[in-house]
Amino acid sequence: MPRNRVALAIALALLATPALSACGGSSAASDAKVVTVYSADGLKGENGDGWYDQVFKDFEKQTGIKVKYVEGGSGEMVQRAVREKSNPQADVLVTLPPFIQQADGKGLLQKYAPQGSDQVSGADKAADGTWTSVVNNYFGFVYNKKELKQAPRTWDELLDGKYKNKLQYSTPGVAGDGTAVLIKAVHDFGGKDQALAYLKQLQANNVGPSASTGKLAPKVDKGELLVANGDVQMNYAQSKDMPNLGIWFPAGKDGKPTTFGLPYAAGLVTKAPHSENGKKLLDFMLAQKQQQEVSEIGGGFTARQDVKATDANAIALTKLMDGVEVFQPDWNDIDENLASYVEDWKSATGS
Repeated sequence: MPRNRVALAIALALLATPALSACGGSSAASDAKVVTVYSADGLKGENGDGWYDQVFKDFEKQTGIKVKYVEGGSGEMVQRAVREKSNPQADVLVTLPPFIQQADGKGLLQKYAPQGSDQVSGADKAADGTWTSVVNNYFGFVYNKKELKQAPRTWDELLDGKYKNKLQYSTPGVAGDGTAVLIKAVHDFGGKDQALAYLKQLQANNVGPSASTGKLAPKVDKGELLVANGDVQMNYAQSKDMPNLGIWFPAGKDGKPTTFGLPYAAGLVTKAPHSENGKKLLDFMLAQKQQQEVSEIGGGFTARQDVKATDANAIALTKLMDGVEVFQPDWNDIDENLASYVEDWKSATGS
């Protein structure tokens, strides 16, 4: 009898093996139809009408691959990917500079040049092929057009008492646009010490920290805030549903408004669970049709030099940028010294 039981057990095990394999194959096939994106906020619409909304919908329809989307501040997304480095959950990471450089430096990105990346300017992609801009963009501020007859012109105007508890900017080191406040101030005031001295003064009017820049514009539109930081693409897209939102650029020492490029840069995550799907999504984002829709749907600037947008949004955006000086930050220096810059900002502002 024991011998028969052994034979029966072996037979049952052999029968079970194909069933388990089939189950495993089915699960793997299911997983293969997914791609997970970790992204800075700004490209997804408030009402499902953003560039991401359209791109993901079209991608899912064309490929059958479902997009799982996780959103937060640029620094927040990088920190999450760092925590998951031994067991990556994301396939594609999209952040603003200098966080895309930070992600690269931490080994979070693998080399992949998406189709069409040869048409992206060298300044808007990594020399080693680990990331590529998918939407070009510029740093800016927003103001409430209803409460303020005109936009503030200079940084110094923001020190006025009327902005007390009516001004807020997102947190440097956590949000990409928050870090951009620091970068622009250093440029406009002619050095880090001068910028920090100003931001220390500005703290008297500042409401306090915010991990997400995207949450500030609605407060400005409602009049809870008069001024906040942002970026052109996100705020222009938001202004379609927020009639009181105006975009402006603080002037530098010479009185000229300044800004700098702050693109949404995307990379394929190292050891991504669905690497091939991540590559397909990156290719899709940079395809000519999707790039043509960057301004038309997303209110941003195409990353491809061979795509010339002529829609109404593209014309309005060109007009908005007219007369604004665009400077080029030293991203390598910022990436290398970001931690110390943020610590110095915390010390200066008591944050």
